[in-house]
Amino acid sequence: MTSVQNQLSPGSLSIRNRLVVTVSMTGIVVLAWVYLIHASGSMDMSSAVRPHPQPWAASEFLFVFLMWAIMMVGMMVPSAMPATMIYAAVVRKATQEHTILAPTAMFVAGYVLMWTFFSMGATTAQWALDRSALLSPMMVTTNPTLGAIVLMAAGLYQLTPLKQSCLARCRSPVQFISERWHPGNNGALRMGIEYGAFCLGCCWLLMALLFVGGVMNLLWVAVIALFVLLEKLVPQGAGAGRVAGAALILAGLVFLGAAAN
Repeated sequence: MTSVQNQLSPGSLSIRNRLVVTVSMTGIVVLAWVYLIHASGSMDMSSAVRPHPQPWAASEFLFVFLMWAIMMVGMMVPSAMPATMIYAAVVRKATQEHTILAPTAMFVAGYVLMWTFFSMGATTAQWALDRSALLSPMMVTTNPTLGAIVLMAAGLYQLTPLKQSCLARCRSPVQFISERWHPGNNGALRMGIEYGAFCLGCCWLLMALLFVGGVMNLLWVAVIALFVLLEKLVPQGAGAGRVAGAALILAGLVFLGAAAN
């Protein structure tokens, strides 16, 4: 396993290759956040969810879907950087051996595609909450009990074996790449989708917290994105995730108690 890790480590990339991958992915993330900052200050954003339930036009559904998709890029692409570096290292090594592999962009595209699928589900959930008059114009749940349930559900999920299994895969990109390698463009896309699926399994209920703190509350968005990044990358991330789970359960109980009074 040590030799595999040496061969697939991001350090096996040249400085130039690492710079290209870093600049490219950082650019994508920066563009996503620029859009979110612009959208959060736009009058059109507040009209995406109305205080009174009304049918959404197709253009409104598309607008909210794009908002979610771009938000997921801004939040989740940074945590995929290590896996992307490792895939790029494999491509570089193969090139040195005169073997052509699918470009790194295909792996990233698969990862983004998985979160785009999630964005469709999130948009549908937002539509359902809006139709039920459970969202404010700022896209925050208006029902304290629902907010408490989401907090406790997210906290409990942090402690489940499924969460820990998905997190372990996200925290071990070398093992993921070595065990799930698929050749060709379709293979690279598939690997990106599979890696995205593990990340989705790790974080989907954390994303539901956006309905508690505000979908377009950019400080809240940034806090969740930073937590996801640290949980996946720092050595104590798994333990911190459990502590956060307990804190979310406690916060949910406080919210529930306040709602009952």
